[in-house]
Amino acid sequence: MSHHHCHCCACHDQHPSVTLELPGVSRRQFLFGVGALTMGGIALSPLEVAAALEGTAPARLPRFQQPLKVLPVLTYDIPQRREATSWRNWGGIQKEADVKTEQQHIEKELAVLKSQAEFPIEFLPVACVTNLEQAAAAIKPNYDLLIMYAAGGGGNILEAMTKTDKWNLMFLRHDSGPVYLWYEIAHNRFLRKTVDEYGQPGFDVHDVVVDSQPEILWRLRSLYGLKNAMHKRIVAIGGAGGWGAGGSKAPANTKSLWKMDLVDFPYAELAPRIKGARNDAALVKRCQNAAQQYLRQSGVTLHTTREFVNNAFVLCEVFKDLMDEARTDALTINSCMGTIMPMSETTACLPLSLLNDDGYLAFCESDFVVIPSGVLLHYISGKPVFLNDPTYPHDKVVTLAHCTAPRKMDGTHYEKTKILTHFESDYGAAPKVEMKIGQRLTNLVPDFASHRWMGFAGTVVGNPFLDICRSQIDVRIDGDGDKLLEEMKGFHWMTCYGDYRRETGFALKKAGIGWLDVSAPKA
Repeated sequence: MSHHHCHCCACHDQHPSVTLELPGVSRRQFLFGVGALTMGGIALSPLEVAAALEGTAPARLPRFQQPLKVLPVLTYDIPQRREATSWRNWGGIQKEADVKTEQQHIEKELAVLKSQAEFPIEFLPVACVTNLEQAAAAIKPNYDLLIMYAAGGGGNILEAMTKTDKWNLMFLRHDSGPVYLWYEIAHNRFLRKTVDEYGQPGFDVHDVVVDSQPEILWRLRSLYGLKNAMHKRIVAIGGAGGWGAGGSKAPANTKSLWKMDLVDFPYAELAPRIKGARNDAALVKRCQNAAQQYLRQSGVTLHTTREFVNNAFVLCEVFKDLMDEARTDALTINSCMGTIMPMSETTACLPLSLLNDDGYLAFCESDFVVIPSGVLLHYISGKPVFLNDPTYPHDKVVTLAHCTAPRKMDGTHYEKTKILTHFESDYGAAPKVEMKIGQRLTNLVPDFASHRWMGFAGTVVGNPFLDICRSQIDVRIDGDGDKLLEEMKGFHWMTCYGDYRRETGFALKKAGIGWLDVSAPKA
């Protein structure tokens, strides 16, 4: 395996997300019906606009996402009065009418959570459990996550429902009432089994939430991201790799830790695909129109040859074909510094940027040291992610750069962008995306061995124009900059808009990977 430093581009069934469908209206009719086919309102990609103008929209698979299936279970017991002795446990559920009221309370809270979640989630009906037989029946349905509403119940009911091959949370009431029995004894009896050492498989102290619905929601977001990252299928053009000597085992680690399905697609098969696309007059015309729509967008300026941009849109369509055939929405490209340029007469930089803006997962360099972090962060955040080259952190500032940044970094709005050549080759088309000054970021720093990732929150403080990869940002490090400098491992980083450190750390613990948050407050 070559260890040349390549900078800028350079079997699991997945279920597609629900797409917008109108009864009796085809996708083509829908596109025509969008007023003036502008980029406002419903955000159509330039290629969709051009396809609609040409009257020939290619049928593409929707983005793939699997809803998180959640099983809520209310555990309780109904006490019977006995004279001259203790006859009831702590807790506000004392009669059958209380159970019905609490079940309805939970259902209302879950409905609010579903309305607040920006990701697909499916709540199964609330099961009510008061004995082991009911507990066994409750966990028979197919689900990803069990939330135990532990109002009461003894006799190892909680242990009986805790599967180590599923995710588990416990919800307790204090002020949100009625107070739960296990608010008193979850730590000492359930987690520690009445001794000092923890002893409950499938649970730790961070899997227990008291009162707070927002605390439940961010954990759901984390586990949704983890579910969709696990088993992800990715087309690897030119094969799967890993940066540097330390990354030699990255594809194997990705398969074993993340169970990802890496589909090799050799360059020998890509060349005739590109040639065929470039000989397709209708496709070329549609792509030229799409490129024109793109360059007419507000905030976009062209500083390279127009033909490079036209060819980039053709290459983008070839990439979409490969993903559709593999029934996935994720792709990476190896040896992008040179191999693909003579074939496509452009660079892969702009096509990867376009794909990420359209909700795909598209990465350069085929570096599977960092790609799993991008897949996870994409699903957690619901936004495009930016694979980048970090520089040397100093004075609590670090510059991050690459030639494939998405423009739609917040998932909705396009950032101001210059279309230049790819820096190292001074060839093709690459976006210089001007990211929002003052924007808070999540930055993930995976290690080569996937033993412990690092992360930190940062803030965009500059969009310089250095002689480096085109999209470049100066980021102020929030937290311990010296700790970041001392503990850095691996090479490439992954960045997105927003702060998702909690969700990332929680997911990594479930995946068996360590986590060091440099921005966490010091004890």
